[in-house]
Amino acid sequence: MTRAAHEITRADLMAMDDYGAIRKEKRAEVSAIKQNRRVGVGPFATFYFENYDTMWIQIHEMLFIEKGGEAQIDDELTAYNPLIPKGKELVATLMFEIPNPEMRDRELRRLTDVEHKVALKIGDAVVPAVPEGDVERTKADGKTSSVHFLKFPMTEDQIAAFCDDAQPAVLQIDHANYGHMATIPAAARAALQTDFD
Repeated sequence: MTRAAHEITRADLMAMDDYGAIRKEKRAEVSAIKQNRRVGVGPFATFYFENYDTMWIQIHEMLFIEKGGEAQIDDELTAYNPLIPKGKELVATLMFEIPNPEMRDRELRRLTDVEHKVALKIGDAVVPAVPEGDVERTKADGKTSSVHFLKFPMTEDQIAAFCDDAQPAVLQIDHANYGHMATIPAAARAALQTDFD
């Protein structure tokens, strides 16, 4: 797999029989990659930073499990290619992971528009998260989704600061009902630096 690539094309996809033969190994390989691309913030928010590898496996898994064949391919490429960083940004899936259904429903109703309250702080700079515009994630009744797709577009100076380990890098959710922040660990930060051109 090519970590520097910014887009998955049909030419990058394996036949499902071939993928099935190496599925276990590929899932283990990408699972190891994902470990250093995960950052928890507060009691139940987790940022999973995406890249070519994580989206490559996601598309293959969708095709393998759903068995939609050729007709499914374009939909998967359209859905997941926007989640591959394009060289001057970080891209994350933010998940609110609350196992208890009643608690999950209650908390998600308290997190109205949380997708607009997320930022990455690098030194003195603040990079607001930009929600992926595919679907409105907060419903009219105020309940937000447990899954949000966020981009952190960065300037050259912000990228340079992120790649300077002397500068603190902090993820924050500044919502009235969920005010938490977390320093990005060194291993995660090193992994995320590979997302930049």
